[in-house]
Amino acid sequence: MKTIFITGASSGIGRTTAKHFAERGWNVVATMRSPEHESELITLDNVLVLQLDVEKSDTIQPALAEAIKRFGKIDVLLNNAGYGTMGLIEVATDEQIRRQFEVNVFGLISMTKAILPHFRSHQDGLLINISSMGGKVTFPTMSLYHSTKFAVEGFSESASYELASQNIKVKLIEPGAIQTDFGGRSMEFFFNDALTDYKPFTTAFLGKLGEMEKQPTYASPPEIVAETIYRAATDGTSQFRYIVGEDAKMLIHMKENTDEEEYLTNIAQHFS
Repeated sequence: MKTIFITGASSGIGRTTAKHFAERGWNVVATMRSPEHESELITLDNVLVLQLDVEKSDTIQPALAEAIKRFGKIDVLLNNAGYGTMGLIEVATDEQIRRQFEVNVFGLISMTKAILPHFRSHQDGLLINISSMGGKVTFPTMSLYHSTKFAVEGFSESASYELASQNIKVKLIEPGAIQTDFGGRSMEFFFNDALTDYKPFTTAFLGKLGEMEKQPTYASPPEIVAETIYRAATDGTSQFRYIVGEDAKMLIHMKENTDEEEYLTNIAQHFS
């Protein structure tokens, strides 16, 4: 039985993926900040629920050690923990800016560094990093989130070259809008009505966003992301990027195949 180690497994993509792999006979290490609140995953025989907070480096090694003690070998690390921010960059505090990077980028890098000795000792392993269509295309008021996902894209692609020498593969998952609580508990908002100069812009943008979110096809179910992650873990190919969702496929294709000025103008007009 193979083993997958998942960060951020308490909800959304992480939780759905944990159940998806467990149902297919994998050992699953489902890590989260507050495992004491978990009631479902702990009932599954092949799932080990552990405490891990990617912002707290001292929680990483104990979780990895416990997972290896229980299952002997970790075959796949799914770097899934993350959250989004939305708002005016002028309003964002230094703490908000730094935390966005601490979780989405530095936490992912810390997890990667921590597991590499284990992978290297076996000359085998797979890193799957959850990026986003937001690592390839951008939307207004999400500059912090986009910058972290662009960083994940660059880190993953560059690291893949050196890790290939140790027979360690790296793969990226790029979901579009997904039906999770990403826009709720996993999203931090910072707008400020006192900055009246931005009022026309933010009013128009939030209105357009609200219209999009009401569309029945706006977001895809998290199960399709879990299925894609499972395919990435088992297809045995050297495919690097996996795009998930029709919105992501359309927007990424548009950016890659449209004149840059025309593309940027289209996005700006769509949200104005």
